[in-house]
Amino acid sequence: MRSLDDLSVAGARVLVRADFNVPLADGPAGSRVIADDGRIRAALPTLEYLRGQGAKVIVVSHLGRPKGVASPALSLAPVAARLGDLLGARVPLAADLAEAHRLADAMQPGDVILLENIRFDARETSSSAQERGALAAELAALADAYVSDGFGVVHREQASVTDVARMLPCAAGRLVHREASVFATLLAEPARPYVVVLGGSKVSDKLGVIGNLITRVDRLLIGGGMAFTFLAAQGHSVGDSLLEADQLQAVRGFIAQADASGVELLVPVDVVVADEVAATARTSVVAADAIPDGWKGLDIGPRTVALFADRIADAGTVVWNGPMGVFELEPFAAGTRGIAEAMAASSAMTVVGGGDSAAAIRALGIDEAAFTHISTGGGASLEYLEGKRLPGITVLEEG
Repeated sequence: MRSLDDLSVAGARVLVRADFNVPLADGPAGSRVIADDGRIRAALPTLEYLRGQGAKVIVVSHLGRPKGVASPALSLAPVAARLGDLLGARVPLAADLAEAHRLADAMQPGDVILLENIRFDARETSSSAQERGALAAELAALADAYVSDGFGVVHREQASVTDVARMLPCAAGRLVHREASVFATLLAEPARPYVVVLGGSKVSDKLGVIGNLITRVDRLLIGGGMAFTFLAAQGHSVGDSLLEADQLQAVRGFIAQADASGVELLVPVDVVVADEVAATARTSVVAADAIPDGWKGLDIGPRTVALFADRIADAGTVVWNGPMGVFELEPFAAGTRGIAEAMAASSAMTVVGGGDSAAAIRALGIDEAAFTHISTGGGASLEYLEGKRLPGITVLEEG
């Protein structure tokens, strides 16, 4: 895969596909403000390198799912302002491709502009290669080279991710190169014991990951809402907890496969239950096989946290994807915090698979520097762990 160092960018216009799909919150006077700027910060090494080399940088990104329709609520204006603050330079926002051309014509070496939400154009995500190619050609006309630095979208076949990369000299940015290197290590030669911690709400979201990793790992620790389908598959009542009854057979198959392969598969031994999903709910800690009818399991319990932390303590590699409970509400945050703290204290290679897990680390105030790698791509990291070829990576390897 070509890297930034393989491109000659001095004085050149460089189109950078970043992933600035950041969470927004309501601000004063009806404005929208960035709730977590982690993805913007993650792009800085590539952008600063290009600026330092005298490139003229044109950044492309998306925000949300506008489905081809311009929406003020999904404008990248707050991102342009925050990116300018972080770079210490003004970052104009081009409302469309025509304005992007006008701004690009006036750029000086080291300047950065941001194109408005690329998903306002329906061709970006079109299933038609011809439509995507038409948009990609318009994007390619803006630049002399292309840099892919939005790991969160490399699992998508989209105009600004794959099609434009075939039209210009291309390379992986610092972020994508790092992400690809880390996940390649996880699939090839991870240090052992190799521990994978999976959470989140649904087993169905993780079927591919479990299927690909079940014979590769030494320990598989299951938490979050998906744990209740595992508990039900073992014959336990789960009360009103989240349950995917249509996945019970698949889960029983994973349990049997882990046993046959000598993989230690652990599910919660206790859980935090509540009568409703609310910060003011009545809560109790009960054994995982004694969840009362009418109560919902919303977090792993303290004995489970200690059990999982023990299995993490001597690991050589730990990968975590998915929170252990409804961490956004304080009564159900202890499990996710406990896993994050156990990983932060570990001397292992520790990888957080993006998405809600990465958001939880920041929301809970845990030092990000304590982890080997925090991915910026939840969906992309899952597909990497499934062993899939990601279109946005493949095109860089071919370029």
